[in-house]
Amino acid sequence: MNTKKLALLLLSITFVFTSCSTDDDVNSSPLPLGDYEDGILISHEGNFGQGNASVSFVSFDLQTVENNIYSTVNSNPLGDTAQSIGFTGDLAYIVLNVSNSIEVVDRYTFESVATINTGLNNPRFIAFANGKGYVTNWGDGSVATDDYLAVIDLSSNTLTAQTISVEEGPEEIVASNNTLYVAHQGGFGQNNLISVVDATLDMVSSTITVGDVPNSMQLDNSGNLWVLAGGKPAWTGDETGGKLSKINTSDNSITSIDFGATEHPNHLAFDGGSLYYYASGSVFKMASSATTLPATAEITGLSFYGMTVNNSVLYGVDAGDFTSNGALSSYNLSSNTLEETTTVNIIPGGIYFN
Repeated sequence: MNTKKLALLLLSITFVFTSCSTDDDVNSSPLPLGDYEDGILISHEGNFGQGNASVSFVSFDLQTVENNIYSTVNSNPLGDTAQSIGFTGDLAYIVLNVSNSIEVVDRYTFESVATINTGLNNPRFIAFANGKGYVTNWGDGSVATDDYLAVIDLSSNTLTAQTISVEEGPEEIVASNNTLYVAHQGGFGQNNLISVVDATLDMVSSTITVGDVPNSMQLDNSGNLWVLAGGKPAWTGDETGGKLSKINTSDNSITSIDFGATEHPNHLAFDGGSLYYYASGSVFKMASSATTLPATAEITGLSFYGMTVNNSVLYGVDAGDFTSNGALSSYNLSSNTLEETTTVNIIPGGIYFN
């Protein structure tokens, strides 16, 4: 074969292999990350002291429900009282309040990665900043001086020796870059503070006074932190109404809107430039630019133990009688109508999206 024909043959072979490789790249689809990568995760407290906390996976249309996914995958119980779940990368951190532990799993397969069961005392919520995890801990709920943030080394999923002392009753915690904001409900009492924590120095840099019993927080698209406080309940003998506060995170300045003296809102959510909250069995919607509270509810006649909004769909969980299975419902916020309801496990509380 002469040199010219050989060159043409080699060129043809190269073209065929290149074409096949290109076709394969175009036609190939990403490999699935796991059975639970595309849907809703529901954390369930379970019955106090009975060790039957659980996590359920539910499809977005609520047609498919798989309960007890942790125990199914790992062949052992999750623990006692699943308070919350936090996510970073491919991992989910399930905070177990009564078990004083955190189960770390692959968020898509729910295979166990690690268990953190030392250095925690009444853990509640978790957030991530500066390559670390931060867990709010009540300590002894009747003692005002032993509350703290535990700090997790995410490279080893172990607690560091560092703890950060905070005011009484730290609950929800959110991160904005390397700053953490901790809402203090007050443990077994009532508090009215937000702690601002520097995650580079692992210390509280300041505190901000908000309404009594701050129960939920959301960051908006401009980086403002919205804090919903429920107010002191009537049984305290010192009832106060709720308060919605907006904190400018660039300088921690604050503006607030008061609820009525007997109004106790909860479950603040943010979606599409609007805020949503739950009060007296109803869901209210408010533009983040508004300066007054909405006069009328979007949806009424509800009984939510937890609530969030995602892509104009409202998801709420009803714990029922707190001893048997609860329910998850979805509502179309374009029409404010119920779409679906499905049964989940005992005392559903947290709603998350995978």
